[in-house]
Amino acid sequence: MAIQIAEHDELRTVTVERRNDAGDVLGTVELASEVFGRSPNVPLMHQVVTAQLAARRAGTQSTKTRAEVRGGGAKPYRQKGTGRARQGTIRAPQYGGGGIALGPKPRSYKQHTPRKMTRLALYGALSDRAAESRVCLIDGWSFDFPKTKDAIAAIGALGLEGNILVVLGPEDEAAERSFANLPEVDLVETSQLTAYDVLVNDWIVFTDASVPGEVKEVAGASKPRKRAAKSSSPAAGEGADADADDSPAEAATAARDTEDTVEAQAPDASDEGATDESAEADVGEDEAAASAAEDSAEAPAAADFSAADDEDGEDGE
Repeated sequence: MAIQIAEHDELRTVTVERRNDAGDVLGTVELASEVFGRSPNVPLMHQVVTAQLAARRAGTQSTKTRAEVRGGGAKPYRQKGTGRARQGTIRAPQYGGGGIALGPKPRSYKQHTPRKMTRLALYGALSDRAAESRVCLIDGWSFDFPKTKDAIAAIGALGLEGNILVVLGPEDEAAERSFANLPEVDLVETSQLTAYDVLVNDWIVFTDASVPGEVKEVAGASKPRKRAAKSSSPAAGEGADADADDSPAEAATAARDTEDTVEAQAPDASDEGATDESAEADVGEDEAAASAAEDSAEAPAAADFSAADDEDGEDGE
């Protein structure tokens, strides 16, 4: 992971490779010169780091004075006549079990440090790590759920060794829990990053959401090629590709062929007339068959009536 630094007046131009957590190079970007391109001010950094370490002290140590130790209310012996030094209580500091003279009491060790000093110390520490090629920039953590195994694999893919500081963004909860069990990894939020955190670690890992300053893409740097989205239906995808590849002339020719096909399939007026005549003929035949059936049904009935009349005549005779 090479970081190139070019001198430019008081600030330096810092370029770094942008990767993903699988180790693939996505391109080259330029980091903010006012953050990563300064000359470190060692005395300033020492003063700020000392103040930050002092602010971490709890300051809760406490001892009891002779007034706070229990007992010793009575005078141990009379004032005069014993040949010994006068004493008023056995809880004085010179007695065993007595109070402590000038002992520590609860206090705050915080030192007032101007914000400008704190900011310049942080920028100087980041510039020192950038000059040593110890700054890693990734697009983001692809952890769907917390898993320490994935965190170890990401560190190995990025080629990070030693103490590692991972600067987390506001939406890196899964990454925070994934790195929590690794003793060589320190975690810090972007708003809580200090010069001491940077100086005690060998590598500093930023994401696009947590890197301070403005990040610019280097002109002329190779960009990764994006894969075309595959359609769920292969036939639909092939058709879309064919349509995309056709030229305007070919598209016009295809449109004319489609119109000719539609006209060829359309029925002619003569065909429609013939169809109507055949339909009328079929209707006439159906009507004739129906009338014949009615006649055949009436004929037996008439025969029955005539036979009945003959029988009546015979009976009358």
